[in-house]
Amino acid sequence: MSNFTFAPLAIPGPVLVRPRRFGDDRGYFMETYSRDSFAAAGIAPDFVQDNQSLSAQVGTVRGLHYQTAPAAQAKLVRVLKGAIFDVAVDLRRGSPHYGRWCGTLLDADGAEQLFVPCGFAHGFCTLEPGTEVAYKVDAPYAPQSEGGLFWADPELAIDWPVVAGAATLSEKDAKLPGFAGFASPFVYEGA
Repeated sequence: MSNFTFAPLAIPGPVLVRPRRFGDDRGYFMETYSRDSFAAAGIAPDFVQDNQSLSAQVGTVRGLHYQTAPAAQAKLVRVLKGAIFDVAVDLRRGSPHYGRWCGTLLDADGAEQLFVPCGFAHGFCTLEPGTEVAYKVDAPYAPQSEGGLFWADPELAIDWPVVAGAATLSEKDAKLPGFAGFASPFVYEGA
């Protein structure tokens, strides 16, 4: 029996992962990743790096980020403390969902995780102060391969839980380009 449940989101590719917790009067124990369980669910990246961020303020937006080949990244995102609204945008040319987004709530209490495959831009907005996010990636950070899209682009129409004027952004994320004219390096390979 797997210690995880795997649920696809509205767009094929991203998957919501729920680990099984074993609790008693001491607290709980849970697996957060198992290569065999994930592979049996069709998720088989070779994770090579773990990253962690702390966002002090509610309404902090990180993203929308991606990396291109040869350093394209799949991600497995989870919240260690606090809560986020997590988003994936389909950037695969030829996909029936190209330019569409899906999102989900991740919080430390629920322990949910979001798997974001290559070919998607990823971003999140914090819902609680002091939110800590950890994620695995299957390719190391490569500045020459990084790219991004403006988080509040009206063409993407993401239903963020914060309005543009109230979001906290990095200078870099605030200057990312919009989706119009985006020449995607990713190709849809079918279902």
